[in-house]
Amino acid sequence: MELYHIMIADDHSLIRQGIKAMIGQDPGLQVIAEAADGRELLDTLKEIQPDMVILDISMPQISGIEAVGKIHGSYPAIRILVLTMHSNIQYCYHAVSAGAHGYLLKDDSDTELLPAIKQIRNGKIYISPQLAGEVTRDMASLFHDHKETPLVHLTKREKEVLNLVVKGLTSKQIGEKLFLSPRTVGHHRSSLLKKFHMKNSVDLVNYVVKNSLIIRY
Repeated sequence: MELYHIMIADDHSLIRQGIKAMIGQDPGLQVIAEAADGRELLDTLKEIQPDMVILDISMPQISGIEAVGKIHGSYPAIRILVLTMHSNIQYCYHAVSAGAHGYLLKDDSDTELLPAIKQIRNGKIYISPQLAGEVTRDMASLFHDHKETPLVHLTKREKEVLNLVVKGLTSKQIGEKLFLSPRTVGHHRSSLLKKFHMKNSVDLVNYVVKNSLIIRY
């Protein structure tokens, strides 16, 4: 049987060793690389592409959410599992919106890590048991109260900018990625705030994530 390769990123070495030990219980899984921060993670991926990355949110250099977005954009075939202490549902929505395929709380990892890996490996989304009920209620409320969103009024370029804003990129980074001047990016951001009736980018991102809006363009 072909081994399923995994990379672990967490700034605590004991946590990494614990995750590695749990993964070692399954002979079909193999940890092939580790990283202590987001920058080391992304640098390592330039040389090695595992089947899955398991990473924390709170890491030095580059945060886990930002790293998720970069991995999803550059290596779409890599599955991503966020393993974290953050039980606030908004962190889960931010992670999934950025491109994560699973969100597991460290409190659940003793019993849920291997099932989470298996579920994500099989092409499904995994949410930690402690949060699954809240996600289900939010989704039910979303469909029950469904109404036309401002997305339908956005231009293709505005959707591209919004997608990058949600992923946490700065205006300078957005400009470099889309080959736009800072002034043009600023214009698009202002237009987005106006169309969504938001005061600032933080409120805009929270709205998109909380309502699980899918940005297609």
